[in-house]
Amino acid sequence: MTDSVKIMPNSSMHKTQGPHVVVLAYDGLCTFEFGIAYEVFGLSRPEMGEGWYRFSVAGVEPGPLRASGGLTVGVDCGIELLEEADLIVVPGWRAIDAPVPEPLVAALRAAHARGARVMSLCSGVAVLAASGLLGGRRATTHWRYVASIAARYPEITLDADVLYMDEGSIMTAAGSAAGIDLCLHVVRRDFGADVANSVARRLVVPPHREGGQAQFIAAPVPEEREGIRLGPLIESMRERLSEDQPIRILADRAGMSVRTFQRRFEAATGDSVGEWLMKERLRRARDLLERELAVSLDDIAAASGFGTLATMRHHFRRRLGTSPSAYRRSFGGCMESAARS
Repeated sequence: MTDSVKIMPNSSMHKTQGPHVVVLAYDGLCTFEFGIAYEVFGLSRPEMGEGWYRFSVAGVEPGPLRASGGLTVGVDCGIELLEEADLIVVPGWRAIDAPVPEPLVAALRAAHARGARVMSLCSGVAVLAASGLLGGRRATTHWRYVASIAARYPEITLDADVLYMDEGSIMTAAGSAAGIDLCLHVVRRDFGADVANSVARRLVVPPHREGGQAQFIAAPVPEEREGIRLGPLIESMRERLSEDQPIRILADRAGMSVRTFQRRFEAATGDSVGEWLMKERLRRARDLLERELAVSLDDIAAASGFGTLATMRHHFRRRLGTSPSAYRRSFGGCMESAARS
């Protein structure tokens, strides 16, 4: 039995006057990525006022459309709706190598040429690539699809180690859930950090995730004896972030030579020892900045293992593109507000 879903415009569309977001629907629709776009841009949010997004759906083909999960989708409008869009969202495409209809390619090019922003989620990058909008640009997609896209479109600079890529009027997200990160980034860009944080709280997700896809790419599973050795050691390293952790000492504690320890640690975690420690220290610092509003920046730098505020500030600028104080202003108190809401 197939369930039928009728996709209607946002019921609050007549009440809002903000950017018009148009999401594509097509035969073989990826419902998860579509749901992300609807959840962020399409839900009624009266607390945001009249300037919030307007939301519509454009069918690539005449309906009814088959969607993943056994759903049948009915859409009233076609791709002519892209002529009115301020932001076009392309959910994951039906297959990474599936052809893209020429009318859709032409509509996307025309919309972008008149100033609309275009963004893809996961394998939706295939549509943007086929349209030529990514030529000479940087982009990302799910790590499984990078090789396929790179082989067919060598003019695109692909980065598999980011959650999303913002090239101004063209944006791409990596795996499916990274679409949430990109959509929140767009909200942050359009309405500011406070509004993005509010949307994130309603989604029950962090307003910003650290790191890229490397942490999710399948890595060799360590042999059982390595798991026994490294598991407790890694937990101990996490508990001692405020201390110096020389590789030689860590290798001794693991019962390995330095070279063997470095190789097996990277196989188990996907990062070198130094990179892993840096990410954990940044994570600790960010957690403290969000939760411990009365603790000084100097104390947070020491508790996170950076030693000095200057060192912590350097790594925040380099890795996160912001300062610890700016991060605290943007995200401090998020957890308290979430608990109250």
